[in-house]
Amino acid sequence: MRMTASGHLDDLDRRIVAALQSDGRASWTEIAELSGSSVATVARRGQSLLRDGIVRVAAVPRNNHPGPADLFVLRITCAPGTQFNVLAELVKYPDLRFLGLVTGPYDILAELSLRREDSLLARIVEQILEIDGVQRCDTDLTLHVYKVASDWARQLLTDQPPETVAEAHQCDPSHLDEFDHRIVELMREDGRASFRTVAAAVGLNESTVRRRFETLLGNGCIQVTTLVPAAAMGFESEVILNITVAPPFLESVARTLSGYRGVRYVAALLSQNALMCELILPTTEDLFAFTTNTLGRLEGVQGWTASVVLLVLRRGFVETPWWRDSLSRS
Repeated sequence: MRMTASGHLDDLDRRIVAALQSDGRASWTEIAELSGSSVATVARRGQSLLRDGIVRVAAVPRNNHPGPADLFVLRITCAPGTQFNVLAELVKYPDLRFLGLVTGPYDILAELSLRREDSLLARIVEQILEIDGVQRCDTDLTLHVYKVASDWARQLLTDQPPETVAEAHQCDPSHLDEFDHRIVELMREDGRASFRTVAAAVGLNESTVRRRFETLLGNGCIQVTTLVPAAAMGFESEVILNITVAPPFLESVARTLSGYRGVRYVAALLSQNALMCELILPTTEDLFAFTTNTLGRLEGVQGWTASVVLLVLRRGFVETPWWRDSLSRS
């Protein structure tokens, strides 16, 4: 693994990561074909990226996997100088699907997957607002998720848009039994773990584990995600947009935005006729082109506010391996 003078991964490492985002369980031979290098070099580089915690491959469960749940967006404002301490407390909550430090009118953005049998009042008032340093927590309900994608770095391999946009699957708890949950938990820690290793841990044979995993994947109950800091890939713009849309155009705007490779996430929120959109683009110039030539020209878009993502601690219920080092260097 090599880093450029700016702290980015070099070109080959970036292509390896982009290939892993296309298929986190692809063989090193398949990744070598996509990245244009030898199998030996790609295997050595890829294993180093994983071992050093720059990249993490995980099998990510869908929102409802532990039971029927609602997804809430939390915008948290902190007292000056307390943001890191608040983040260190929040990252302990396993039902936060996303957790990040951002710029803008609030300091922390989080997504809470709250089981319907649990109390939102208790979680917000008795837990989050009780964290030392938290001054305010604005809470919004996610009504519908249009897109969740993890292949944003594939822009480095091709300029072609996604062939299809798979809408987020609403996984019912009945789709997973006890063995499925154990398989997912193990592969959430290591999405490239061999089926033989997982089978030994859960007490099933290898072919059964493979079949169960592929069924969950094919049904959309899990997604294999490759986590990597956008900055390490040389991407300058990782932004959360809160887009206000005239009600008759909400659906068409959401589906149009979902067709862009750099758009990682699109969801409709309850408040303000709003769409939340996560955008990851290589340069600030690309961001300017997107906001002026695409977003600004979409019929029904009335305006937007933006927050730059500074640090991601949790994505898809999975803790990122690099956030603690990032805080220690800050």
